[in-house]
Amino acid sequence: MKIIDLFYQGEGVAEIEHLEIEPDTTFADIKARLIDKHGGAVDALLFAEDEDDPLDDAQTVKDRAGGKGLKLHLHHCRHITVAVTYNGETIDRKFAPSATVARVKRWAAERKFGMTDEESGEHVLQIAGTHERPAPGTHIGVLANRKTCGLAFDLVADERVNGASEDRR
Repeated sequence: MKIIDLFYQGEGVAEIEHLEIEPDTTFADIKARLIDKHGGAVDALLFAEDEDDPLDDAQTVKDRAGGKGLKLHLHHCRHITVAVTYNGETIDRKFAPSATVARVKRWAAERKFGMTDEESGEHVLQIAGTHERPAPGTHIGVLANRKTCGLAFDLVADERVNGASEDRR
């Protein structure tokens, strides 16, 4: 049997972790293994990346994995309430904890604030009240407040350096 690469994040697991899993492993088995390894609530839910509904515990990895493996997120919150502020206007929506920062940005910038793809590309999500700009592939569940299952971002202009000065002596 071919081993399947499993990449995951979750509550208390900020960096992307990797496991090699047998194809017939159920999501219940994976969930138990991750809870045992990292701690967490026994009633935590397991999500596939950028999917809104939790995975069925009885389903096997081979039923969901693609050629590049599978990306998962383990979290006790069913939804994360995300607020995004831009130009003094705040919008909010619930996402699964496995939603990526890139997905939230697309929703906010393009769908809600009406930016073009080019304008959106010149902006990033920054955690409200900080200077932290999480990578686009980060799952929002990693960033969310554990007690409130909430997260707030500011949509800000991306500061780019258009050139570097050289010392030409």
